[in-house]
Amino acid sequence: MEKKPTASSPTADGAKETQKERASDDPAASQPSGTRQTTAEGAVAAWVTAVIENRPKQACLVMAEPATGSSPARVGTPSLCNGNTPEARKMRDGIGRFHASFTPKRSTGDPKVEVARVPVTGGRAVVPAEKVTVDGQTLDKVILSNSTGLKSGQLDVKMESTKIGGAWYVTNLDFNVG
Repeated sequence: MEKKPTASSPTADGAKETQKERASDDPAASQPSGTRQTTAEGAVAAWVTAVIENRPKQACLVMAEPATGSSPARVGTPSLCNGNTPEARKMRDGIGRFHASFTPKRSTGDPKVEVARVPVTGGRAVVPAEKVTVDGQTLDKVILSNSTGLKSGQLDVKMESTKIGGAWYVTNLDFNVG
């Protein structure tokens, strides 16, 4: 049986999973094996890659809403991500808006995305844009180069990744300008 990396990005964590892991009882086990990430960095790399490749449905599959109060965690599922509900359309539109900002000038369309290790606390990790490299440039520099009027120091972008049911998902994007 051929094993494949967990993300479309060849630089994502590249971890592999077994049939037994996919068959487990965790909530993320129903996800296709191509979307399960074994590290916070792998989830962010897969998400950024999908955004740059303008594949919002693929980005959706590595996104989730963490559990809050009495609401259980909700991971991006194929039915949600491929759906035509207002929620699905809003999500795809939102991801689509980041495509131009996250894509380096002179991009080949096949980005090399790398994410530096970040500390994990309580099943959560925050990945600042300067820890994400796209085709040799940090993501914060790529975003600045695609903006008009922003200067270094005026942009603070962080992605949060949360472990849900044994897999990691992007659960928040903090995009502050000013």
